[in-house]
Formats: sequence, structure tokens, C-alpha cells
Amino acid sequence: MLLISIALLLLAPAPATHDDAKPFPAYRIADNLYYVGTNDITAYLVTTPAGHIVINAGYEETPALIIASIEKLGFKPRDVKILLNGQAHFDHVAGLAALQKLTGADVYSSAREVDVLESGGKKDYRFGSEYSYPPVKVAHVVADGEKVTLGGVTLVAHVTGGHSVGCTTWTMQVDDAGKQLDVVIIGGTTINPGVTMLNNAKYPSVSADMARTFQVLRSLKCDIYLGAHGGYYGMIAKYERMKKGEGPNPFIDPAGYTAHIDRAEKAYLDQLARERAAK
Repeated sequence: MLLISIALLLLAPAPATHDDAKPFPAYRIADNLYYVGTNDITAYLVTTPAGHIVINAGYEETPALIIASIEKLGFKPRDVKILLNGQAHFDHVAGLAALQKLTGADVYSSAREVDVLESGGKKDYRFGSEYSYPPVKVAHVVADGEKVTLGGVTLVAHVTGGHSVGCTTWTMQVDDAGKQLDVVIIGGTTINPGVTMLNNAKYPSVSADMARTFQVLRSLKCDIYLGAHGGYYGMIAKYERMKKGEGPNPFIDPAGYTAHIDRAEKAYLDQLARERAAK
């Protein structure tokens, strides 16, 4: 514990400067799945008997909040063995290097985002010229459909590109009140500002990747719907309902999952239509 505290003092920058990365209470979503993120930039803890998994690392200053949340839940940061992410954009992975130092965990990444992470964001085709962060070494490249298993717990990687080149949606199962539920943690579905769907020289397959992403997401079974941003799934409101003891679990929201996909796909198709009309 002393080593972790010293590391936090050394690595944690000034208090959060991002409105979407303010401290938020840690809590159990269901079974061995916990929330350890901020008020919008999400991070999830998956606990197992053989060590733990953290999904997403946030901005450079976010790891201090993630570590504090892990400890408040009664777990040890050094028991985290694997660091995953949903998208290699600076607001979700800039903190990976610090989080790796604090936990000693291995970083996993989809193939198309290894260069982005190892360049410290400089090879991010959209944000590389605007934002950079400490680079991190990827220990394992995750294939589309790969099962990442630790301590008898399995997460499945679904590469859902478009929002970022190797955006990854993670699925797993949890037990909630004796019932097996399917969890979907969406990597990203929006079109970044300034990104075109047609004739995009920096990302030629962006439109095809987006179209495939919606097909993949619709094919997944979803009971508990989560994502890279709490705003995707109304996290704060659901947390408040959970605090009041509302049942069933407020995070069970298959209809919200479908509605999210419908909205995102419509935005994509609308932009595609506008670009085609302008040609």
C-alpha cells in the first residue's frame, strides 16, 4: 500500500482538468464487474481469482482516480494483470503508461491500434497532430473474436472500427441474482469531428468499417449495456437508481442498447448521404 501511495504522489498530476473526467464513486455493476471510472470517461474492473482486468485508462491524470477506486472497492492494484481498451483515443488511453506502472499489468490491444499506443498517440490518424501522451508497450495483440481469459473469467474482443481504426467492443457474462446476463461494453460508434466517410485518404476503409460495426453490434446479445463514455448509456442516472435500491438492476437495458445503435447508425447514414449529395 505504501508503494502505491508513493507512486500516486509521483505520477498523479494536478487535479482533473477535464469536465468529463471528474471523480465518481466506485461501485459494483453486477457480479465481478465494477465501475472505477470518472463522471463520463469510463473504466471497468473485472475481478477474478487469478488477478484482475481493467478496461480503459482515461486521460494522463485519470489513473490516480482509477487506483483510488480499486482500493475503495477492497482490491489491490498490483493484482491487476491485464489492461484492455475500447479505443485508442487520447481521452481513453493517455493514462495507460501510468496505469501500467502503478499495477505492473500487461497492455493488450487490437492489431490496428498497436502503433497508435506505442507512438504515444502520434500515429492516431485523426488526433495525432493535436494530442500526444506517454507511449506504452503492447504485450499482446488481440485478434477479432479472441477470448481473453483470466482466472476462469472470459472477455471476448469484437473489433468494431470506424470511430477509431481498431476500436474494440468487449463482451462478457455475469451472474445477476442467479441469472446469467450478457454484458456489452461498446468501444465507440460516433464519427469524429472533421472525419469524412468518402475518399478519406488517411483512413480509406472508414465507411466500410463503420457499416460493419453496426452489423456486429446488432449481432451481439446484450442485457447490460455499457460503453467508453457514461453518456452512452445514461450511467449517472442508472447509478442513482441503483443507489436507491431500484430493481431489477438498472444497468440491464437491452432496449437502450438497441436505441444507441439506431441513433449512431442513423447519424452515419445521414453523413454518408450528405457527402454523396455534395459530390
